[in-house]
Amino acid sequence: MKTSNPVLAGLGREAAQPGYAQPYPAGTGAYPAAPPAVRPMSIDDVVIKTVALLAIVGVAATAAWNLIPDSLLGPAWIGSAIVGLVLGLVISFMRMANPALIVTYAVVEGVFVGLVSKFFESFKDGIVLQAVVATFGLFFVMAALYKLKVIRATPRFVKFIVAAMAGIFAIILINLVLSLFGFSTGLRDNGALGIGFSLVCIVIASLSFVLSFHEVEEGVRMGLPERYSWVAAFGILVSLIWLYLEVLRLLSFLQGDD
Repeated sequence: MKTSNPVLAGLGREAAQPGYAQPYPAGTGAYPAAPPAVRPMSIDDVVIKTVALLAIVGVAATAAWNLIPDSLLGPAWIGSAIVGLVLGLVISFMRMANPALIVTYAVVEGVFVGLVSKFFESFKDGIVLQAVVATFGLFFVMAALYKLKVIRATPRFVKFIVAAMAGIFAIILINLVLSLFGFSTGLRDNGALGIGFSLVCIVIASLSFVLSFHEVEEGVRMGLPERYSWVAAFGILVSLIWLYLEVLRLLSFLQGDD
């Protein structure tokens, strides 16, 4: 079965079969040492690491909300967004799992999420709690649909979601660049176009969980080493943060905030 995860695709049989070792050259008289035991990843590993990363995001968000003064809100917001984007891209294109880098990403994104949440909460009390509840509600709905095999990660589905995510990212980036030059497309403003675009983003972000669930299944089936559960948890975390931010923005539109 083909997989969309570049980490899974880039691994050879050695990674999929812990304990595999190249034989010694004939005639050397040497015997291969027993390979170190490598525990394969499990679904529980992914769950535990996902919860741990979410806890780190929550702690960092709370600290940023309470410790960063309003006068530094803008620079800290922009700085954490840029650093988080760079770290996210680096992790996404890395061949090897790096727990320290993934934890650092969670801390930086926690700061970003905390500052964004503080900004929206200042205009509408309770909007952050509403967004959190809606985000996890959508996550568990998608998990149930995947578990019941209502939605499956078929090759066509994977191609569609990957293309949609790439397209949305490109549109957001172009819109950001245009906004720096004073041109507004209305995609991120309070209006019919902005609401429609946020709804599209929420749908795609929710469907992206299907890719993450599929990659976890594939990793377990292939017997990948336990450390790759960090990569799977990272993928789920990215989708959760993206979904939360889009839900938060949509709620602000529906409640009349610009």
